[in-house]
Amino acid sequence: MCRSIRVLAHFAPPATDEEIHAAALQFVRKLSGTTRPSRANEAAFERAVLEVSATARRLVDSLTTTASPRNREEEADKARARSRARFG
Repeated sequence: MCRSIRVLAHFAPPATDEEIHAAALQFVRKLSGTTRPSRANEAAFERAVLEVSATARRLVDSLTTTASPRNREEEADKARARSRARFG
């Protein structure tokens, strides 16, 4: 489940709100142990996703580095190469 959470810091262009929301959703799913909450827990689940998204956005926006920004295509190519090496 958490394999779909990707590094979002230090990219050009910066991570979108959709990317951060998707990572937050995966994180809350992992913590709660469910991909879809019951009706009784739906409000708490959504609130957690919104809070994690806001915190993640603040974190990603506040990180600094002297390295040049990552390129999304280069990182995707590296991930595909790792996948080929792992799974053949």
